[in-house]
Amino acid sequence: MEVNTETGRVRVPRFVTAIDCGKAINPMAVEGQLEGGLQQGLGYALTENFIVNPKTGVVETDNYDSYKVPGTLDMPDSTVLIVDKPDPKGPFGAKGVGEISSIPISPAIANAIYNAVGVRCTSLPIDQDALLLAMKQGAPETDRRWGDLPSR
Repeated sequence: MEVNTETGRVRVPRFVTAIDCGKAINPMAVEGQLEGGLQQGLGYALTENFIVNPKTGVVETDNYDSYKVPGTLDMPDSTVLIVDKPDPKGPFGAKGVGEISSIPISPAIANAIYNAVGVRCTSLPIDQDALLLAMKQGAPETDRRWGDLPSR
């Protein structure tokens, strides 16, 4: 985990992810699912913020200029580990490999930030400015989301 202490920018240079998928019928597809889950979790943790105007109810992040989805250049080097152990209850020994792959990513990133700079981020996506302010003030946590107005 890299946290720039001058800007608050967070970068994930490397990630290791694993799954017990029962019998991996198509290992390449399993790896693709895990990498896709990593991309979803990375966006959920650091950039994607669905903003609705509270007065009008209109979605303000309705395009890719305002709703930031991680692209290929944002992706870390990743290692995928497949626990290939057939499940006697699954079809052909397989288990599911879908959205489950994205669930642990955000908490892992938030914990890595805490381990790197000592600030606990308690809301997602993690706000770069709020993280920077917490680091400079020596605050133990921040709960501001990306794009939220600063509290007064």
